[in-house]
Amino acid sequence: MQVLLIDSSILGDASSSRALTQEVIDSIVSLVPSSKLVYRDVVGEPITHLTGAIAAGFRPMGPSSFDAETLKEHARSETLVNEFLASDVVVIGAPMYNFSVSSQLKAWIDRIVQPGRTFKYTPEGPVGLAGPKAVVVVSTRGGSYLSGAMSGLDFQEAYIKAAFGFMGISDVQFVRAENMSRGAQASAASMAAARNQVDQVVRLALTV
Repeated sequence: MQVLLIDSSILGDASSSRALTQEVIDSIVSLVPSSKLVYRDVVGEPITHLTGAIAAGFRPMGPSSFDAETLKEHARSETLVNEFLASDVVVIGAPMYNFSVSSQLKAWIDRIVQPGRTFKYTPEGPVGLAGPKAVVVVSTRGGSYLSGAMSGLDFQEAYIKAAFGFMGISDVQFVRAENMSRGAQASAASMAAARNQVDQVVRLALTV
């Protein structure tokens, strides 16, 4: 079983999402010791944001002549989508920044949403091609967005579910740590609650 881990926090060793993604990986390995891990730190090794020339490597955009750097980016797009498609489980560390995902994570998603590879257009509408696949998202947020006044500002988890749903992956599991900016006591309680979710969420994901 291949497991793809994507970390996207800008906080390095101080990151709560990185600590939790490691716990998710540890849980997966404890259940499936033969798991092969593929790791991408999209902050430590940033993926260039999408341009017309880069997108033309996997979408009909018009240009057909490219310089050497753009051709390298086309090859990178191919590598990213191949390792995504080859993975049975995808674990994503996705902290909320300004109500959505990090720009680094968005850059990775932009490279794997490829027509003919992860989705296709039909007369009845788009059809996802990437499933079945298990996705576990570690979602960390400064406040509380599951309900109440702030729930309408959650474009992080909603976007993730929409993007993977578009690619044919409807069962996306979340490990959540909210209220991380509400003081030491609140963040510690949230991390403890998130850690308690890990094994159950992993077991659910592995049944997909």
